[in-house]
Amino acid sequence: MGKISAFYAVPHPPIIVPAVGRGGERAIKDTADAFDKVSAEIASIEPDVLIIITPHGPLFRDAIALSCDNEISGDLSRFGARSEVFTAEIDVSLTKNIISLAEEEPGSLSTVQITKSSSRQFGVSYELDHGTMVPLHFINKKYKEYKLVHITYGLLPKLQLYKFGMLITKAVEESSKNAVMIASGDLSHKLTKDGPYEYSPYGEKFDREIISLLSEGNVVDIFNMDPITIENAGECALRSYYILLGAMNDYEFKGRRLSYQGNFGVGYLVMSFDVNKTDRDTFNQLQQQQEDKYQLRLKEEDPYMRLARESLTHYVIHGKHISKIPSYVTDEMKKLKRGIFVSISKNSELRGCIGTIQATTDSIAREIIRNAVEAGMFDPRFPSVEEDELKQLEFSVDVLAEPEKAVKADLDPKKYGVIVRSGYKSGLLLPNLDGVDTVEEQLDIALRKAGISPNSSYIIERFEVIRHKGEKHG
Repeated sequence: MGKISAFYAVPHPPIIVPAVGRGGERAIKDTADAFDKVSAEIASIEPDVLIIITPHGPLFRDAIALSCDNEISGDLSRFGARSEVFTAEIDVSLTKNIISLAEEEPGSLSTVQITKSSSRQFGVSYELDHGTMVPLHFINKKYKEYKLVHITYGLLPKLQLYKFGMLITKAVEESSKNAVMIASGDLSHKLTKDGPYEYSPYGEKFDREIISLLSEGNVVDIFNMDPITIENAGECALRSYYILLGAMNDYEFKGRRLSYQGNFGVGYLVMSFDVNKTDRDTFNQLQQQQEDKYQLRLKEEDPYMRLARESLTHYVIHGKHISKIPSYVTDEMKKLKRGIFVSISKNSELRGCIGTIQATTDSIAREIIRNAVEAGMFDPRFPSVEEDELKQLEFSVDVLAEPEKAVKADLDPKKYGVIVRSGYKSGLLLPNLDGVDTVEEQLDIALRKAGISPNSSYIIERFEVIRHKGEKHG
């Protein structure tokens, strides 16, 4: 029976490699020393397999990528160190067993096999990334007798990533392999004003909290971390950690911080884990917590959002629209006619958005029922929503006031949406959208959506909306 003998969380700053840092690596010597300690521990274990989770390989929004050719190579030439070359043999049998277990999972966990051939199909590179090569730089100095399982996390819900970690452990246990698992990722990139990204006070808060919770072995509170803090921290480690934590699902554990530095405005954590096998199942606890949050969300949603969710859910499950207006729908929703936009997001990413500038049905309620289904099933930019996604979706409903003619000086992208018209062409942009801060940006996007040249003659209309939108849930 195989086993994962050790678990580690490590960063991947290329500057720590002397050929890249050229002296700059001395500023993070504590991190290098901790890497050396991890490498010595790995050498003493003599693993058959290194399982490395990285953010910087082929990244997919809806799938986890696993390298599947017999061998994989890479170098640090993009960081000015062409001589730093790495080659590793892939443990194809273990990799494919992990993929098979994911495919057998109810609802399926989406994976992508990356080979030299398939990489061209997906428009990605088949090579080692610096999230993998930086740890290997240290490990290879002390131990090289391993095969590699090379995994790039996907932008999937955190509980799915956790479950994937559980399947990695299962696959190892079904083999005869002695394995070590490494979660590669940097903490906040926003620790200082002279760092690589704009400074945010959330950066230090995120690093402090995640280090503390990992040290305590507190998985539940890691899953309950404030999503605003996570969003503003600018990190690339958390999804790697979700998979690592899933691989430790059957263990009680404590994290041992070997080093933490933020000298370059980025948090570099090196941590090992002391684990003890137990009969606990954290996954079931997390799953129940997710269900409780979903039920709470349903209770908190106002009738507009609730109707949008119920409309799409009914259509996905039954293949037809709701026929009877639910009892919780207000008189205003039954009697007034308005244009309605329904927007659907998943993991803070747009999943569908369809709307009508003016009413096409006899009430707001009917307009929501129609447009929720259109947004979820027929937005041409996205695949249709499937049943196993429904509980992960967030809805917002915009109720449009009647448009009024305007000139550029009348616009305010935070308060008013805009419609541009030229002949049969028209384009609409809702107000108060992230990244749209000026009238010029608002008009430019609306004109591009309409296919109208900014140099041509066009009519401008503005409108206000009442936005029904829920709070972010972790």
